[in-house]
Amino acid sequence: MTNHLVVTILAEDRPGIVEQIAQTIIAHSGNWMESSMNRLAGKFAGILLVEVDAQHNSLLQDALIGLSEYGITITVEDSNYLGQHEVPLCIEIVANDRPGIVGEIAAQLASKKVNLESLETFCDSAPMSAGMMFHAHAYIQLPEGMSQTDLTMLLEGLSDDLMVEIVDI
Repeated sequence: MTNHLVVTILAEDRPGIVEQIAQTIIAHSGNWMESSMNRLAGKFAGILLVEVDAQHNSLLQDALIGLSEYGITITVEDSNYLGQHEVPLCIEIVANDRPGIVGEIAAQLASKKVNLESLETFCDSAPMSAGMMFHAHAYIQLPEGMSQTDLTMLLEGLSDDLMVEIVDI
């Protein structure tokens, strides 16, 4: 029987973190399947999906958590992942930055049962002004019966300056 583990990682950023984690997974017969990792404010943060046979599960979990002696904080959760995956919709959002914009977008999506699978955001200076522009790149799953036009209207209804673009993937 195969188990799937969701592993979260947090550490002070330095070279070699991914290599330590990968070697630990390999040494305990695990398979690194998917991941998302970033450097943020001097920290290394990541989340990954690991597949492991049930007989190696406990030892792998213990070994990963044991990386704390090297300053790598890891949490491990069992998952019921079955490998089935619908193709998500990719959207880009641009607006004038303001406090609470991520919360506003998330609330609108949740109110219509839109599943937010992945979200990356950043701000940069707006051309031709002193303001900041908010940018979001998201992968979402629309609920049955909701169209891409409905989604665009829902989000663009938050403010006059918010623009949504649906990106082909």
